[in-house]
Amino acid sequence: LWAAMADTTKPGQLVLVAGATGYLGKFIVRECKSRGFRVRALARTESKLGWAREFVDDVFVGEATKPSSLTGICDGVDAVITCLGITRQTDNVTYEDVDYKANCALLSLALKAKVRRFVFVSVFKAERTEFTDMVGARERAVKELKAADGIEWVVIRPTGFFADMKEFLDMAITGRVWMLGDGSSQLNPIHGADLAEVCADAIGGKADEELCVGGPQVVSQREIGEIAFQVAGGKPACTGVPIWTMTRIVLPCLRLFARRIWNPLAMMTTMAKDGAVAPKHGQRRLVDFFREEMQARRQTQDDNLK
Repeated sequence: LWAAMADTTKPGQLVLVAGATGYLGKFIVRECKSRGFRVRALARTESKLGWAREFVDDVFVGEATKPSSLTGICDGVDAVITCLGITRQTDNVTYEDVDYKANCALLSLALKAKVRRFVFVSVFKAERTEFTDMVGARERAVKELKAADGIEWVVIRPTGFFADMKEFLDMAITGRVWMLGDGSSQLNPIHGADLAEVCADAIGGKADEELCVGGPQVVSQREIGEIAFQVAGGKPACTGVPIWTMTRIVLPCLRLFARRIWNPLAMMTTMAKDGAVAPKHGQRRLVDFFREEMQARRQTQDDNLK
């Protein structure tokens, strides 16, 4: 589907990747470089790019939440891909600061520099979770993008990342996987490398559209738990937490007293009720991702013992 879109790109064009130091951003950097694009990556420090550094032609050192540090970031750029956002709120910056204001600052700079296209990674079926601070901020940035004159846009809406599923593996290692509801809700999360292909395709595909995308495998919460136990070892033990307990007791309390926890948990609860299945893309499977994650953890433990 994605490959069938008309391609308007040329080799050597400069692509700016914002959010390049995160899980998805690193894969986008590598994918764009493999296609012959020149890659500029926004990073607070060069070291934060990690393994993706070798695929970057130009590291732009700056802070997305400080527009004064971004002067010139879009100069000479043909397309911007931004997956900039907070996944786990751990410091004093807010979703308003990053998901909305920082992305809008990039959009403003892209407009001034006459960038051809702006590719924005948001979330699947955002209308269901727009009540959260996280999705609400992101969708206000989407609205700004769609309303902008003089720039092509593409909004990509993934169902969820493999990286988000690591919590199932963490629970399996401890001996019990907790699910929301009875565990029957289905989703097809996608590997970052597969989603990066869609993002790179969007640089030259059809303009002014939204793309919903998931991975190649549709699984239930319970099945994800079983896959996690398959990799971690041990007899599967999956226990469901009633949805009503979350919506009537846990979430209202968290919203008042622990909003940072409430945001992602409210999204997860909504997904557990409604599911999240989008058109399939890619080849990578969750079991292989879990195996790679376990191998990496064991290697880290071995290295720490040396």
